[in-house]
Amino acid sequence: MNPTHPSAGTAGEKMQPVDVIIIGTGFSGLAMGAQLKRRGQDSFVLLERANDVGGTWRDNQYPGAACDQPSHMYSLSFRLNPDWTSVFSAQPEIWEYLRATARGEHLMPHIRLNTEVQNAGWDERRQQWTVTTTTGTYTGRVLISAAGLLSEPKVPEIEGLDTFSGDLFHSARWDHQTSLVGKRVGVIGNGASGVQIIAEVAKESGHLTVFQRTPHWIVPRADRDYTEAEKGMFRKDPEAMQRLRTSMFWENEERFAQRAAIPSLLAKATEVALKHLEAQVPDPELRAKLTPDYEIGCKRILKSSDYYPALSRSNVTLATGGIQHIESDAVITPDGTRHQLDALVLATGFEATDLPIAKRIHGRGGRSLSERWANGAEAYKTTSIHGFPNLFVLGGPNTGIGHNSQVYMFEAQIEHVLGALSHMTNNRIQALEVTTAAEDEFRDSLDRRAATTVWLTGGCNTWYIDPRSGRLTTLWPDYSHTFQEEVAPFDPTDYGIIGTTAPLVRSASGSIL
Repeated sequence: MNPTHPSAGTAGEKMQPVDVIIIGTGFSGLAMGAQLKRRGQDSFVLLERANDVGGTWRDNQYPGAACDQPSHMYSLSFRLNPDWTSVFSAQPEIWEYLRATARGEHLMPHIRLNTEVQNAGWDERRQQWTVTTTTGTYTGRVLISAAGLLSEPKVPEIEGLDTFSGDLFHSARWDHQTSLVGKRVGVIGNGASGVQIIAEVAKESGHLTVFQRTPHWIVPRADRDYTEAEKGMFRKDPEAMQRLRTSMFWENEERFAQRAAIPSLLAKATEVALKHLEAQVPDPELRAKLTPDYEIGCKRILKSSDYYPALSRSNVTLATGGIQHIESDAVITPDGTRHQLDALVLATGFEATDLPIAKRIHGRGGRSLSERWANGAEAYKTTSIHGFPNLFVLGGPNTGIGHNSQVYMFEAQIEHVLGALSHMTNNRIQALEVTTAAEDEFRDSLDRRAATTVWLTGGCNTWYIDPRSGRLTTLWPDYSHTFQEEVAPFDPTDYGIIGTTAPLVRSASGSIL
């Protein structure tokens, strides 16, 4: 773990009220703070529970951790990076990019590290948010949750898991003090994190057992290093980076058509994945275990060129059919096989449909966001929730994207929030609350579009669907560019005004924010 930033703001001091409180310092939180700072706003804080910035790219330090979207797409539009070392960047490089963003955008004085939010409540009388943390209490007119979908590890409910006496940890809480060299290692889960971990752990473990519940569709990961000449060109001509980003964006947009369940495109995508499987797995029995029985795109399509070869190694066993129970030194599968292990890695994902931060945010009448979302998360333009004035959620319901850059989605949301803040300031509005009608109309529009996608028609169980409502609550059910077109614009007619007593907030230059 890199050391804490020495220039971070001081936590625990008596805090003066601020205009904006931001929870989280991943991509969305830092980008929100950067846009406020660039507009001359200084009255804001970013609350971070860890000892450094970076969000999921700080937390996920497992072997092989990397992005499956191209580096030049997976970066902020206002902070293009000519020095990405490869097409698909590894975790340390992305984390350092975020740390450099915090420094370069002059955000460190606004960041409170080691400050975990315990409760955030809307004060109806004062028309402001009161946020209680492990280092003190903060008050602010506006609360922005940038905790994200992938922040809380999901631990599977398997009988006997708590009795396992060997090394045990989640992929997002990797134990770097534990060596897996020569050990009998088990990995539960074969999703996006799992395939990266398995490919690396297979190289050093004495024996690796992969516990697969459902196979995934996997396509080649066409990674390569950028040459010094290419990086030099990007530095000399930033427009070259923008042209590359634009090209990548529209290439990715074509892939949404696969999720839209268009038969010809599904067939083409399936052919690519099957050819990849056939080329890398010569054993027909193993190949059969790795062939999905659902439509491609129903679950996340994974990118890997080293996962299949890892499974063909002599020291690797693929166990299918689920897990019956776990004992102190073994995992028992339904066929009665006892897989003895020294270490067990949980690559089991995150609490994406029931966000833990939602239990800590309370709106009108003390109702928690978790209670409001009891039948599935929803938000107007993916950002605002009726009953929660002056709350904006970044990276929340329906902001996930399976075919393009998540950062693009965050920036569209931030544009909407900036529009709301500007409207409030220019019109002396203390608080805004989205109307029920606007939120319902937006939700219904998403549901109509989701109904024809492969996520609801593809015949698989996926964490994209909320089990309580059967609704698609994590992903955007359309092309990425439609997200920008629909979410970014701020329409004041969809919000109700609660108070008009706020003083004008001006930037250091004197302009109204």
